[in-house]
Amino acid sequence: MTRTFARWSRKVSLRDEVLCRSVEEMASGLIDADLGGHVYKKRVPAPGRGKRGGARTILGSNLGDRWFFLYGFEKNERATIDARELAALQVIAKTLLAIDTRLLDRAATDGEITEICHEEASIAG
Repeated sequence: MTRTFARWSRKVSLRDEVLCRSVEEMASGLIDADLGGHVYKKRVPAPGRGKRGGARTILGSNLGDRWFFLYGFEKNERATIDARELAALQVIAKTLLAIDTRLLDRAATDGEITEICHEEASIAG
């Protein structure tokens, strides 16, 4: 997950296990919305509210071995992202998906991204 997403997920108390489960669901084909340009929307349960009234996450993914949590918002904060935000997220997703593994490792070391789920399912993000 990106540093910005990690900060947001801590603020709304989303646990890594919940995010990893959502990646597992997406890897099984349970994608809420394909927004184009390797960007996807996935509902995740917020503590005490479930998926329906919970949070929305925006991921960049190749639907294989790379899953990046880019952005998140609570349903009661806003309905969706606008076209300008989507375009920016598509650029970020494309860039992250193209980065060499060594550079991703360095970004993790520098705190730009945080890897979760790796031990459980070898999924980066």
